[in-house]
Amino acid sequence: MRNRPLTVAMPKGRIMSEALELWKKAGLPLPNQGDDGEDSRKLIIMSKDHRVRFILAKPLDVPTYVEYGVADIGIVGKDVLLEGNRDVYELLDLKISPCRLSVAGLPGLGINQLIPKVATKYPKVAERYFREQGQQVEVIQLHGSVELGPIISLADRIVDIVSTGNTLKENGLHELEKICDITTRLIVNQVSYRIKLEEIQNILNRLSEVIS
Repeated sequence: MRNRPLTVAMPKGRIMSEALELWKKAGLPLPNQGDDGEDSRKLIIMSKDHRVRFILAKPLDVPTYVEYGVADIGIVGKDVLLEGNRDVYELLDLKISPCRLSVAGLPGLGINQLIPKVATKYPKVAERYFREQGQQVEVIQLHGSVELGPIISLADRIVDIVSTGNTLKENGLHELEKICDITTRLIVNQVSYRIKLEEIQNILNRLSEVIS
């Protein structure tokens, strides 16, 4: 860990684009020009000065890479952290890719009064939320389009990420309750934070200045 370049795990997609723009504004090393596009098939990209290595990962895998030390730093949505409960330091709210976790359903559709069914990609978050509401539910985990749940009568409600709300509207669903607001966070491996404190603190300071 001490001898290798500082390693950053980033999720491909909108978060990565916004994070790299923030990275650029902060004057931090960027992926080598020509390799940082969304169409790139490379999974590991070095910065021009070879001081930083970027791992392009699926969002759900970012905290795993950081927790186990293959990445020093990770960029990840708060929703992933809430669901995964990983053993990492959450050091900075980057305030990018804002959205919210919400409960949604078909308008006017009643719910099973005995044990309502809730479809979601976030079973732990959903179970915890409804338990806090004093409501017992059956949580059905889906990995694809959870909007299908109420439409095909698999579930009474869904818990999912909502940004503009357009996907819900296009599928005839209404947002019913907001669970929490979500933004993108910077997380750090606990051992890396001790061994590479100066490098990591420099990144934190630069990003904080840009965000503020």
